[in-house]
Parts: sequence; structure tokens; C-alpha cells
Amino acid sequence: MDHIYMDHAATTPMDKRVIETMVPIYEEVFGNPSSVHSFGRKARRYLDEARRTLARSIHADEKEIIFTSGGTEADNLALVGTVQANRHRGNHIITTEQEHHAVLHTVEYLEKEGFEVTYLPVGENGQIRVEDVKNALTDQTILVSIMFVNNETGVIQPIKEIGELLKEHQAYFHTDAVQAYGLLDIQVEDLGVDLLTVSSHKINGPKGIGFLYAKEDVKLNALQFGGEQERKRRPGTENVVGAVGFQKAVELAMENREERKEIYNNYKETFLQELAKHGIDFAINGDKKLTIESIVNISFPGTNVEQLLTNFDLSGIAASSGSACTAGSVEPSHVLSAIYGKDHACTTNSIRFSFGLFNTTENVIEAAERVASIVKRLTKK
Repeated sequence: MDHIYMDHAATTPMDKRVIETMVPIYEEVFGNPSSVHSFGRKARRYLDEARRTLARSIHADEKEIIFTSGGTEADNLALVGTVQANRHRGNHIITTEQEHHAVLHTVEYLEKEGFEVTYLPVGENGQIRVEDVKNALTDQTILVSIMFVNNETGVIQPIKEIGELLKEHQAYFHTDAVQAYGLLDIQVEDLGVDLLTVSSHKINGPKGIGFLYAKEDVKLNALQFGGEQERKRRPGTENVVGAVGFQKAVELAMENREERKEIYNNYKETFLQELAKHGIDFAINGDKKLTIESIVNISFPGTNVEQLLTNFDLSGIAASSGSACTAGSVEPSHVLSAIYGKDHACTTNSIRFSFGLFNTTENVIEAAERVASIVKRLTKK
């Protein structure tokens, strides 16, 4: 039985070209980038070139790129670092009910620290409303954090419109772009964002590295204490080999973006057509016209997440859900709860399928056939 990977939104396989780029760095570039001798200077050159590539990918200045250990650290630095540095200007934060837990759990911590947080609702199409952002703003608002693409539904949020709204407001604007990066054209000035989060392992790069874009005028406190790396914003010896691998992954993603979008969208359409052909009952969560090409979230009435994922895994299919399965009980997906309400059946019968480099048209068709067979068996009266 061939195993079929349909969970690229969780993590992606490393591109072999990325691995090939990293191996010589492991072998030959071991100097500390902060050292002044030739070994350190050699490492620094690689790090600086990687930083320039990342900056160009979002049309930013290299001084505005802060290397982190990934998206979660970047989100934490963006939120906690910014509000701590700007507490004298206000204590109000705006975010949404459907954010990744790297943001939600961080703002929950900030609430305990005395900050006031407004959680915006989500429409049935999976998007938040710009009008709701406008209505939530006060003269105490210092940060607005809204994800670019939802990691469960794949729905793209109106980031540019929100950026336009916030131009005349004191609040900094942060977006978690982890699921958007590599497929959407991101130009930070055009979008009006002040802070933006990216993770390498979502675009076929190495795990353990990401970056935070922080516009040069953003006041930001470091969360860790040590050396003066990353312009005193994130101490610690830099991960040079990870940065070089990340750089290669970014170059490949930028070079092949339009082609990948077309391929992934074809995979998604093929998958949905095959499910329909087999006559099973299913519905797409969120407005499909608003989604990124690589993600689809599907509700299967009459089933539950735990039995679906268990049977999918036994049949060799890797997919995922926003629902938490523990000890025989299913905690509803917080994203789908935000869209439909906590008691809606979709919150516990929906699965996210996400497409990427490990897929082919043939294995997507095979996966749809296996999924359809399992759903028919589970819903048989």
C-alpha cells in the first residue's frame, strides 16, 4: 500500500535541492557569524545573503528581517515584543477568533498581563469583515493581528483592505503569513503591514527556522536576553545552515510560484471531482473561491474526526483536522466553531486536505477513492 501525504499545511517535505544546498554548509561553514576572523566572516556572508533573499521575497529591506526558530517564535516576538514596547500608548489588541494558536495563546497570555483583547468574529465564508475591525478600533488600540490565510480552511483574509484602514491609526498591523508565503504575492508596503510572520518548513525548507518582518520604525522589545544578534532583537548564535536552506527554498518557491499554484489547484479540483463522482455526501467549509490553492477543508456528515483520521491513517492517507482528539472525545475545531458556532456538526466531522510537492495527479485520485470508500463504510446505515 502506497502512503499518500495530504497534510502539506502542517509541514512539507524538504526539497532535495534544499538539502543539497545545505550539506556543504554543514561540512565547510562552521564559524560563528559574530566572530571577526575569516571563519566568522565567511559564515556572516552566507547569513547576509540569505537575509537579502528573504527581504526581496516580500519587498522589504534586509534590516527589517529577524531570523527566528519558526512561525511560533516570530508570532510571539511580534505580539509580546510590540505591545510591551508600546504599552505607554495604549493597552488594546485586536485579533480574530480563528487565529493559529501561536497567536491566540499569546494574546491569552497578554490578557493575563492586563491587556484588553477584542476577538473578531468570522463570517460563514471564512473571512472576517473589515467593518468589524473598524468598529473595534479605539484610541487605546496598539496592535491588530490578523492571519493572512487561515491554516484550516485556507481562506484568504482581506489584509490589504485592513492595512488601508489602519494607515491613519496608531496601531501596528501584524499578519501571520505562514500559509500565504510562497503562493501569494506579498509586498509589505502595498499591504500596509508592519509585522509579518513566515516559517521555512511550510515551503519545503528546513524546520527550526523562520523570520519576522518588522518595519524599521516599529518599536519592539526583545523577548530573550543574551548577545546582540539580529540588531539586538533576537539574541543567540544564528542558524546559518538553516538560513541557507531557507534561502534556497524561497528562491525555488518564488521561481515556481505560478506553476505551483496551477498544479495545486488542479490537485484540489481533481480531488473534489473524484469525491463527487463516488457519490458521497460532503461539503466544503468556507468559500472555495476565497481559498488558497493548496488547502481544502471538507465536512463529511454522519462521521466524526477521530474515526475519519484513524481510518485514513490505516489506509495510508495523511490528513489532519483542527479538532483535538483525546481519550475518545473530540474537541471541536476552534476555527470552524468561529464560523458556524460551537455546536455545529461541521466542527467535529471536518478534515483538512492540503496539497504540495509530494502529490501527483495519480495519488490524489487514489486518495479520493480511498476517502470515498471509508466515508461510505462509516455512514452506511
